[in-house]
Amino acid sequence: MSNTVSWDTEGDWKAQGDWGSTDSTGRDFSVARWQRRLDELRATHHVPGAALAILVDGKVYELASGVLHRGTGVEVTPDSVFLCGSVAKVYTATMIMRLVDQGKLDLDAPVVDVLPEFATPDEEATATITVRQLLSHTGGVTNDFNYDGGRGDNCLAEYVRAAREVALDCTPGAGTSYGGLGFVVLGRVIEVLTGKTFDEAVQDLLATPLGLDQLMTLPEQALRFRVAMSHLGEPGRYPDPAPQWDIMPRSAAPAARVISSAGDMVRFARMHLEGGRAADGTVVMSPETVAAMQQREVDVPDKWTVSADGWGLGWTLYDWDGIKGFGHDGAAIGQYAYLRAIPEAGVAVALLTNGGGARQLYAALFRELLAELAGVRMPEPFAPANPPVQVDIAPFAGTYRRAGVVVTVSKRDDGSAHMLYEFVDEMKDMSPPLSMELTPVAEAVFAASGAGPSFSEDYMPVVFATLADGTEVCYVGMRATPKQSV
Repeated sequence: MSNTVSWDTEGDWKAQGDWGSTDSTGRDFSVARWQRRLDELRATHHVPGAALAILVDGKVYELASGVLHRGTGVEVTPDSVFLCGSVAKVYTATMIMRLVDQGKLDLDAPVVDVLPEFATPDEEATATITVRQLLSHTGGVTNDFNYDGGRGDNCLAEYVRAAREVALDCTPGAGTSYGGLGFVVLGRVIEVLTGKTFDEAVQDLLATPLGLDQLMTLPEQALRFRVAMSHLGEPGRYPDPAPQWDIMPRSAAPAARVISSAGDMVRFARMHLEGGRAADGTVVMSPETVAAMQQREVDVPDKWTVSADGWGLGWTLYDWDGIKGFGHDGAAIGQYAYLRAIPEAGVAVALLTNGGGARQLYAALFRELLAELAGVRMPEPFAPANPPVQVDIAPFAGTYRRAGVVVTVSKRDDGSAHMLYEFVDEMKDMSPPLSMELTPVAEAVFAASGAGPSFSEDYMPVVFATLADGTEVCYVGMRATPKQSV
């Protein structure tokens, strides 16, 4: 089941046959060959449906494979829309930077200057956390605070009010910790400065100027399109349709919910590759602001969870043997999104999926695509060291805690390392406790097995580090969890 179209720079839909396209440098792009490869890899990794879009030589090619819903058998088409999870963060970051461009916001001003209702349990931290820190995940705010602010237009305001009681993961500026809470706060900043709801701002600041007809944030907006259903199940077989399409509240949108086609995601990335210009030449952002988003703000101790080498302003940053890239990953309870852009090659690739071995499909497909189109050699899959290395877990053993999560690291009698990952408090119903064996990869880096499909089908990175203020932390999923006791 496959469908293929492309969108050229003049905005005309064109069917693609078995021929390729070649630019003046001789680079060949065969749509039919990549369609076959998408079909093959999707089936191999039991992904029900996938949409792939590729920007190369100024053209956006859109491919589709499989079904939107295994229960109905409706096919994926290039104009189908998917939940894109945390890729939403770069859309929110782009809107924030548009406001910076317009002189309405200072990146280095404390958040409380524009949003006085923002607070944390640490008064000193509250007074110092800046917009820049929230964008670069260095503000110390946590990720797993899933507060439902209701379906009303005040949902973000309610979330910010409730978040005042949520403990920080770490001292602002002392290190990095993936902080979705901060992006919901940034969504509220957008509302205050524009006088619009976040959902309206997405349309006014992004969708309309960029011509993204298949970009939205609300289910009622998505239902006029062919919508991908979430699927859940055990690895190694096709998953089944989930009980619900999306369980996230409306307030999650700035951090975790945009709904898009793969083609519109690549068109969004193209603006960032072309110095802030839309496809019709409209200047949406200044080149300086676009460049600032792609500058490294912080290195990341966990370089494996999303293959990140560092973080910019919203963007995850990559360095593939000297070839720079930016992008982001997203997960939305059964739907998974991957976006990569390589400035020096003018290439962007977006993959949207609705379940199954999506991470494996992404890794295999992007490794081939980026090698051919951009000369990129992606890193090998994360796994225990081969040959094995010996690392004593004893210095890292103890209890680590952050809002909603307790991590217990222990050394067993036989010398092996073990980790118990538990959701607690308001997160206690997210998943049963996860019991994982830890195998050394390098000093302070371990591969966790037994995490299950909630996290990964392969090994999950677990990284131990000491922050600038001396706090010992355990990184799981790029979240810094402070050590509480030995």
